[in-house]
Amino acid sequence: MEETREISALFHLIDDPDIEVFSTVSDRIISLGTNIIPNLEHLWETTPDEAVQERIEMLIHRLHYCELTNDFQRWKAQPAPDLLGGALLVCKFQYPDLNVSAILQDIEKMRRNIWLELNNYLTPLEQTNVLTTILYNYYHLKGSEINYSEPHDFLLNKVLETKKGNAISNGILYLVLCDLLDIPIRAVPIPRQFILAYFDMEPGVWQEPASNPMHQIQFYIDPMSGQVFTQKDVDTYFKRISVPPTASFFKPMNTIRIIQHLLEEFSRCFESDKDGYKQEELMKLAQLLET
Repeated sequence: MEETREISALFHLIDDPDIEVFSTVSDRIISLGTNIIPNLEHLWETTPDEAVQERIEMLIHRLHYCELTNDFQRWKAQPAPDLLGGALLVCKFQYPDLNVSAILQDIEKMRRNIWLELNNYLTPLEQTNVLTTILYNYYHLKGSEINYSEPHDFLLNKVLETKKGNAISNGILYLVLCDLLDIPIRAVPIPRQFILAYFDMEPGVWQEPASNPMHQIQFYIDPMSGQVFTQKDVDTYFKRISVPPTASFFKPMNTIRIIQHLLEEFSRCFESDKDGYKQEELMKLAQLLET
């Protein structure tokens, strides 16, 4: 953005010790939109004062966050918000300059490698084994327990880069590939877990399950490892946690709810006083997705 007299005046006031003055200046800079970010970055590079640099960094973050909020609103308003698009928006919270095209290329390579091994004669379990074998054995995807001191484990771009994620991020990658390959696997909201289920549906034609969706589930998949387990295993789990297995726990989670869950869990990585503002921002994004 061309540096006008107003922008120059605003920049001279960034170091003002009066909080009210700085707040007014900040709001005006934010109102100018993301086009002003290169100007702020240049100011940061030419400013020796670390305290002023921190203020500039926060202004840049706020500008990116405002843009991200608008992106989430547009994503939610789509007739059928796609899971990959939502997951990439979450990545942009930490990586606003994310190279989306590189990620799309990586996922397309994965999809093609799996597709080459699939055919119409495979059973649901054989289909799932193909996907699981390529993802966890060929690509060496690893799963780790949810650890809120490891925020990267929640982000799809880092999962693709490091081949390591938790149940939620690995599960989202698994679901994205299933969507691209017309495999009827969906996430189900079993308490304290992020579990995938293979639904008995016509390939390429997804219909919401009947009143008791449990009867349409053929088996379950743990996205940490790709391990398959049965309804009996799930029933045992419900007995162990002393929760009755009602039909609502077996109804597929919609895309918006999955991304909302990701935002809620990701926000728990930022509970320190220093990062508390990030937790607040992520929870605001999650609330934005309320239906």
